[in-house]
Amino acid sequence: MHYAAITITILTGLGIIWVGLQYLLAPVKTATGFGLPAWPTESPSIAWLNIKGVRDVVSGLVVLIPLALGQYEVLGYLLLAASLTAFGDALTILRYRGKKAVAYGVHGTTAVLVLLAGVLFLTA
Repeated sequence: MHYAAITITILTGLGIIWVGLQYLLAPVKTATGFGLPAWPTESPSIAWLNIKGVRDVVSGLVVLIPLALGQYEVLGYLLLAASLTAFGDALTILRYRGKKAVAYGVHGTTAVLVLLAGVLFLTA
């Protein structure tokens, strides 16, 4: 179980860093896959997408650093908290009548996996 938690953490940590970099490099193109029905497409509104990118990169680092340091209990609590981001994203997409498949399939699945990894770290 410990290896499953480590694998989930590495994949989600690197995955959100990748997503964050995409928001910095190609913000409008990346945003269309998030699941919301509309995104800003012109400057200065695109700056909000860059801000999201920076936060996504930091979110990945926040879980990978304690993993690298072997701080599994702290990591477990951080993952429980971090799962709220993905749950919140899914609920926001559903609230604003975005793509249900993305809300459940991407954000919901991510939330459950991150939550599971957090529980595994805290119970192992």
